[in-house]
Amino acid sequence: MAWTDDRVEVLKKMWGEGKSASQIAKELGGVTRNAVIGKVHRLGLSNRATTTKAPAKKPAAAAKPKAASAPKTKAAPASSNKPAPKVAAETPLPINAVNIPPRKPIIKAGQPLPPQPSTNEISEEALTKAAEVVKKAKKLHLMELTEKTCKWPVGDPATDDFWFCGLGTETGKPYCEAHNAVAFQPMSARRDRRSR
Repeated sequence: MAWTDDRVEVLKKMWGEGKSASQIAKELGGVTRNAVIGKVHRLGLSNRATTTKAPAKKPAAAAKPKAASAPKTKAAPASSNKPAPKVAAETPLPINAVNIPPRKPIIKAGQPLPPQPSTNEISEEALTKAAEVVKKAKKLHLMELTEKTCKWPVGDPATDDFWFCGLGTETGKPYCEAHNAVAFQPMSARRDRRSR
């Protein structure tokens, strides 16, 4: 479909009358609403005054009850040059909202780790037991771990020689007896070592 001079004149006339693009497309035939809009923009006709009337207000009896509105503020006196202060609308929290504490910051790669317990704080007996257990370990991979297997990591995770202990765990703990002794020190033992 080509835009002939006659069709363009019809488009200009109907657009000036305030007809919609859909109505113009239907009148012209063989053209879509989007084609009419495109032609209107190319002709520079897109800035027309709207001739549509505002919809009539519904009677007050049929009006729906309004939700709780924001409190009204006092209007500034007419003689004041200052504009009335704007009141920020408070958005109510959902009923099931929960205060979530902020997360601890993530330590980026290359930054030093927070202080870790040194091996001199761990009893020699616990370290000896842990070294002996390594010889008996099942050497499981990550996907082989269960709730009942020790999750103590051994080796460098970046190598193929990395594995987990895999022996039976103590009830309610993630590690076997020997690795629990290394991981969890009694408070009294820690106090004794610090006082030295």
